[in-house]
Amino acid sequence: METRTAMIRLLRFLLPLFALVAAPAAHAERIKDLGNFQGVRPNQLTGYGIVVGLAGTGDDSIEYATQGMRGVVSRFGLTLPQGVNPALKNAAAVLVTADLPAFSKPGQRLDVTVSALGKAKSLRGGTLIMTAMRGADNEIYAMAQGNLAVGGLGVSGADGSQVSVNIPSAGRIPSGATVERAVATGFDTAPTLTFNLAEADLTTALRVADGINRTFGDRRARAMDAVSVAIDAEPGAEQRILMMGMIENIEVSPADAPARVIVNARTGTVVINGAVKIHPAAVAHGKLTVSVNEAPRVVQPAPFSDGRTATEQSSSISIDEQKKPMINFKGGASLTDIVKAVNAIGASPADMVAILEALKQAGAMKADLVVL
Repeated sequence: METRTAMIRLLRFLLPLFALVAAPAAHAERIKDLGNFQGVRPNQLTGYGIVVGLAGTGDDSIEYATQGMRGVVSRFGLTLPQGVNPALKNAAAVLVTADLPAFSKPGQRLDVTVSALGKAKSLRGGTLIMTAMRGADNEIYAMAQGNLAVGGLGVSGADGSQVSVNIPSAGRIPSGATVERAVATGFDTAPTLTFNLAEADLTTALRVADGINRTFGDRRARAMDAVSVAIDAEPGAEQRILMMGMIENIEVSPADAPARVIVNARTGTVVINGAVKIHPAAVAHGKLTVSVNEAPRVVQPAPFSDGRTATEQSSSISIDEQKKPMINFKGGASLTDIVKAVNAIGASPADMVAILEALKQAGAMKADLVVL
């Protein structure tokens, strides 16, 4: 009887997976690539510490570096005399940052990034002293310590000349922090699970909910808005982990992206997605170039005329107008048609921005024009 029950449970777990493998959706993506479950995310950690062992490239006598060193030595029962400046050329005050992944448990290791806070020139060769790393709630979640790996190099001469390669004032410590506390996600006790899409889209949210319901054969998932999909789940971590793993591998076809034109005004980069369509319109674009050249001439006076050498201005003005043919866009012109037409009139990226803005204003281009 127990064997039969175990086989039934196994079939209930495998049948949805077989259905996904046997009939994959065209241009489908896994749900796990479209977003993430609410609460299942990394958390940022930050700490303030001291790096020692530098070759004279530290903070010297900066007050907050001195205070940090007082805190370090106080752990060992030492006290720096009042009014004494330790001149910490071999130490530097630093900020330590790391990301605490979801479901991290005490004892696991994290990579940390160490960045100089003051005027330290280089952290090469330094060692980070034990630093507490805190979360947004000001609680300690990890402890960091170790030798820095610095990819930059900075060299300075006695005359003030300097040569820098990359950034020597920042480095990393692989596996340099140890997790001391786990973050409670609450996913195993919440009444429902919530899956949040990375990009808001009503159609995609409905398709995700429909894909989950078809896989499990019930109505446990429902789209709450353009981002969130609520999923009914039984309490308990084991049951929910099993269901979440199955949901992440369900394939759905996300909705087509809205028609959008991205323009970077600083670099002249223009990106047009394939959903952009052009209504009937005619475009003519030309350039008018006005050049003014100044060629002053020196005029010498006649001999024995008591005259003075003078400068005579000489200017030449030329106008060059480039005539470009008018391009006629037929209704429903696609991205390929737009590119061909713009290339035919020899438009530069800056000219293309002007043309697209004019088409938008004329109502011939139904797309979002985003200027970065």
